Amino acid sequence: MYVVIMGCGRVGASLAAALERLGHEVAVIDRDPDSFRRLGSDFHGQQVVGMGFDRQVLIEAGIERAGAFAAVSSGDNSNIISARVARENFGVEHVVARIYDHKRAAVYERLGIPTVATVPWTTDRFLRTLLPNGVATSWREPSGSMALLQLPLHEDWIGRSVRDLQGATGARVAFIMRFGTGVLPQSKTVLQADDVVYVAAHSGTVSDVTSVAARPPEEES
Repeated sequence: MYVVIMGCGRVGASLAAALERLGHEVAVIDRDPDSFRRLGSDFHGQQVVGMGFDRQVLIEAGIERAGAFAAVSSGDNSNIISARVARENFGVEHVVARIYDHKRAAVYERLGIPTVATVPWTTDRFLRTLLPNGVATSWREPSGSMALLQLPLHEDWIGRSVRDLQGATGARVAFIMRFGTGVLPQSKTVLQADDVVYVAAHSGTVSDVTSVAARPPEEES
């Protein structure tokens, strides 16, 4: 595949090197010629000086034959504009933009531009490293407001229904891994020993959800 990358910071340079190692052709765009030093002497792709949303710059970088475009500069606006130009004006099939403001990411997703919301993704990675035995999200939607996570359960939840768990935690059980197979549960589905439960929850409630699930279910009075 021929890939065009806008932005030759640490992420752009690392992505370019990784793509070349996988055998892809790469062109990198950056307005600062000195930034190309990050690519190193082993980089064999094209280096284009200019703004990544300028049509002529994109054409010089080979956008017309590109199968993928990544906008990873330090500016949200530049990233999304260049990504839209690549998608809408040049018909590039695979386009992604890095976004620092996770609240805006959902808006761009609705425009048909996949985004990487840097702050939530980085936060989750730190959690996995700092709390290896704790809870970290498996997936987060672009705005960062919803999370999908594996939910450790207190042993007393075995034999209780999905309805009970959802009612107590306020989260939605998305699926269950049971004997190595994914199961889409119904509200009446009974939790079994060794079930691995994944729930969808509002990001701001993850701590409360995990806390409730880690305790025995409260008995109805």
